[in-house]
Amino acid sequence: MTDFETASGTTRQRAVARVLGLPLLLALLLSGCGSGTARDEPVRARSFHIGNLVKADVDMVAEVNVQQSIGYLKELARKLYVRNPNQVSRGGFASREQALMVLFQQGAAARFDGLRGARSSVAISLAFDEQYGGDRVAAFVYGMRTMLLDGYGGKREFYINDSLDPQKLYYLARNFEIAFWKLGHDRDAMGNFYLLSNSMVGSGDLSFERIAGKLIGLQDHMAQVIADSSNRQIKNVIQSVASAVFFPI
Repeated sequence: MTDFETASGTTRQRAVARVLGLPLLLALLLSGCGSGTARDEPVRARSFHIGNLVKADVDMVAEVNVQQSIGYLKELARKLYVRNPNQVSRGGFASREQALMVLFQQGAAARFDGLRGARSSVAISLAFDEQYGGDRVAAFVYGMRTMLLDGYGGKREFYINDSLDPQKLYYLARNFEIAFWKLGHDRDAMGNFYLLSNSMVGSGDLSFERIAGKLIGLQDHMAQVIADSSNRQIKNVIQSVASAVFFPI
């Protein structure tokens, strides 16, 4: 992942999206992107609600996308706390489970010392700030969670009159690339990683890379779906991820 590149706007992906159709895409998301689901566990159908009558197919795809992304962020937070157990006490919590529960609640920023209301890219940057004395896992994941919701207009449910911006979703995917690059490369003045993730010993733990790929891929795919369904174009960018700054969303 050295340069930002995307297949958005290519003829091939547009053709695939039209052939598959949004209903099939929704089924693929439900069956193939389940976070924390055992491989042999049967796929359960999405429960019906009366509100579904005023949802287009693309609205339900967006809801599944947000749901799956939040699930991957929870998995990411759990793995980061396992690799960085000292961050739990830095957040003022007695256990990893307690920290995880609070991290995904409303108003989480107020519960973690040092965040002081920071969110999105500001919170992510705190995780790699040498002067930051709070929980770096919380800063990183909370920043990504609030950035995710910003990309979807602050919503988790969508209806026919809602309109998502494919450019914002494209920028969200690029921002996730930047965040994961920083996670795997940024070090303090002593040369130590701010947060441990992938192991450099032996074959290494590639689970962080898999989570990164899923999160980035979901947003890129959603951006293309919205662009195709609304006949809008996505402005692609190519720049070095090592020197890139977060895109405003």
